Amino acid sequence: MGFGENLQTIRKKSHLSQEGLAEMLGVSRQAVSKWELGDGYPEVDKLLLLSKKLNVSLDSLLGEESAPTISGEDRSSDVIRIISPHEGVIINASKVMRSQQFKGRKNSPKFALFASDGNDSSPWGAQNTFLAWYRNLEDVTKEIDEIQNALDTGAASYTLQYSVKCKQNLFRTIEEG
Repeated sequence: MGFGENLQTIRKKSHLSQEGLAEMLGVSRQAVSKWELGDGYPEVDKLLLLSKKLNVSLDSLLGEESAPTISGEDRSSDVIRIISPHEGVIINASKVMRSQQFKGRKNSPKFALFASDGNDSSPWGAQNTFLAWYRNLEDVTKEIDEIQNALDTGAASYTLQYSVKCKQNLFRTIEEG
């Protein structure tokens, strides 16, 4: 399932109407409808608010698919600092994940990349941090492979190379440029 289907399922299980969810998030009912239809998706801050208000993880909301692990084998003690220049994020990560493909307009990014700090001992479990948007599956896959390569060669940090700079336009995220 993709984001829209997940959102609709979780909203209904929470006994919320589109209007009720929209009010909770400070957006219009039409925005929620567009998200559920796959015609757009919320800004990252709204994704985080959705996760909190609906009491679900970003993983379950986004229907994320994990990378095979940050490395090909179980190396949970391995950590790399990932720098996302477009989003201004720096995180020490033990795992990276890509989202499922977002449906959107021509200039909308199709995938998101997240990183986990791997801190399962936290009361809330491991926290996922949004890193960047990607134009296509090939670019996000190359990025994950490059992060893996950096880890395998013992690099202390990695700066994202294949992400796209995006801006918010009403209810959509669109690629700048």
